[in-house]
Amino acid sequence: MDRKRRFIAERIDEVSKICDRENPIYEQVSNFSIALYVLGYLSGPDVLSVSDMDFVEAGTILKEEFDPIARQDVPPHYSIFKSTDNYLLVIGDPDFPTHFAVVTDMHSPQPYFSKLDLYGSGFDSLAELEREFQGTDGVGEKDFFYYRMRQPVLPAKTTPTKIYTLDNSGNYSIWEYQSPNYEKEERLCR
Repeated sequence: MDRKRRFIAERIDEVSKICDRENPIYEQVSNFSIALYVLGYLSGPDVLSVSDMDFVEAGTILKEEFDPIARQDVPPHYSIFKSTDNYLLVIGDPDFPTHFAVVTDMHSPQPYFSKLDLYGSGFDSLAELEREFQGTDGVGEKDFFYYRMRQPVLPAKTTPTKIYTLDNSGNYSIWEYQSPNYEKEERLCR
């Protein structure tokens, strides 16, 4: 498991342990903040340090950082601990969502991780989430959407830097330099 996947696993574990406490203070953190914290979108030393988020801000982040996809576009063998992609199940109007659930493992009978109002944070099946939210805030059976988190844009590969050296006789050489990890190549020119 790479560092990013291990980080997600640690955050899921952290959030799960917090909900086991009596009178958990994490009730002040929204389900949107919990899901985005697990995915690493929100940063902080722990879940209690992330700022709370309302449905308007959650809808804005959804538009800016996620792309809508069809349910069948989530790979059937998807596991958040092995894949480089991250997926969200969004319940309600995507502009003003009711709930975010992180898609964790499509092999599991409970492939979604989120924070529910009554039961704390944990894993649920789609049927459990449908029972929890259908009829609440006008959510119907067609108000379950999938999104893929956009990958960070990596800088384009650059062409090697050319270093020209000239000696007293008029000969010059060209060095191509990519980075310390790449070998330097010298071409002698006359």
